[in-house]
Amino acid sequence: MEKLEHLKSAVAALSEISENEKNGFINLVSRYLSGEAQHIEWSKIQTPTDEVVVPYDTLSPSPDDPAETKNLLDKLVVLKLNGGLGTTMGCTGPKSVIEVRNGLTFLDLIVIQIENLNSKYGCNVPLVLMNSFNTHDDTLKIVDKYTNSNIEIHTFNQSQYPRLVVEDFAPLPSKGQHGKDGWYPPGHGDVFPSLMNSGKLDAFLSQGKEYVFVANSDNLGAIVDLSILILVALEILNHLVQNKNEYCMEVTPKTLADVKGGTLISYEGKVQLLEIAQVPDEHVNEFKSIEKFKIFNTNNLWVNLNAIKRLVEADALKMEIIPNPKEVNGIKVLQLETAAGAAIRFFDHAIGINVPRSRFLPVKATSDLLLVQSDLYTLVDGFVIRNKDRANPTNPSIELGPEFKKVGNFLSRFKSIPSIIELDSLKVTGDVWFGFGIMLKGKVSIAAKPGVKLEIPDGAVIENKEINGPEDI
Repeated sequence: MEKLEHLKSAVAALSEISENEKNGFINLVSRYLSGEAQHIEWSKIQTPTDEVVVPYDTLSPSPDDPAETKNLLDKLVVLKLNGGLGTTMGCTGPKSVIEVRNGLTFLDLIVIQIENLNSKYGCNVPLVLMNSFNTHDDTLKIVDKYTNSNIEIHTFNQSQYPRLVVEDFAPLPSKGQHGKDGWYPPGHGDVFPSLMNSGKLDAFLSQGKEYVFVANSDNLGAIVDLSILILVALEILNHLVQNKNEYCMEVTPKTLADVKGGTLISYEGKVQLLEIAQVPDEHVNEFKSIEKFKIFNTNNLWVNLNAIKRLVEADALKMEIIPNPKEVNGIKVLQLETAAGAAIRFFDHAIGINVPRSRFLPVKATSDLLLVQSDLYTLVDGFVIRNKDRANPTNPSIELGPEFKKVGNFLSRFKSIPSIIELDSLKVTGDVWFGFGIMLKGKVSIAAKPGVKLEIPDGAVIENKEINGPEDI
């Protein structure tokens, strides 16, 4: 453990981070070095029963009385994970400020949703943003514009940990890398200790808050909406309060697009999250099958605030460590991270709830942005609602080539987003540009020949076609 002693003294000398962060980091590294990785015995895995993963349609209805509804909602805090940068989509700031529809960003939509909720029921549901050191400054500037809104907005930062140099296990900042490159945010599993260390947890408990709803800021389906999404959120909250469930993970039926997503299992009498990284090689295909593992984690989580306090104080949240190797300026480094979903096994009476697919609408890439900006969705009171005219319950599969990867390039290549109500699949490769008012139906493949600019003309209707040049349109 000489490595750890050297690391401790090097970390103690770092002035940029707090004692809490230093202790949390050393704790994580020592767990990693002790090799305490939990090995799953495949034969012990059981499919969860309906008591453990509750079908949404068996939840009892939420209260009809507006006063009871207000009382229920006043127990709630909404927390959005806002530490991610939009780098995969070519943006430099927080991903939550990418425009989604009608000039509104992810963050605008979240604020409008909660404002409508507070106005309708006379409740006080606060919005909390967990930033990282990457998104903190930009977010504070953005949040400024909501000062007159009917909503309390709180922000706090998740921990800042030093990247570890693989060669000698020293913290990168102690080698002179004091800029942002020397540090990393340790995954969203850090939400629990950071909420506590920020003082926000105790403040919410003193206001009578009982549950926090945690979701990614880029999941447009993760909304605390009442009238539109069939009272989903209220019924879940009501169920948790009635049954004293300390933790609930929203899961949804797996499709072939989600085969790598984590799933819930029953293991040694407890409900547990199983991620693909924990699966022995010989069982990976079984894990990906939709037959045996039918659900996956949407990362919409409902967690009891008192339980978070109890477990953080007892240092009991020892989630699986996810090693994430990176390279910074030619130096091989390691980031140790944890995921919030993996905490499920430490809470009492933890459950999953199998929710409608509409609760899961993440925007991870420009292909997802195409879906939510198209006529497949409309915007009502800040909620992105699926168009009833689409007969197929699943969304079209969309693959866009590298020319569309960055948001700026993506937007410039469409004069307007095509109509895709009747689209099954779209694949676009090469230098392709779209005109106004285009309709895409069935299975469409558009591939520009290398070095050739292919323009799809205004008003084109393309149905079940492969297009390689203007003559195919």
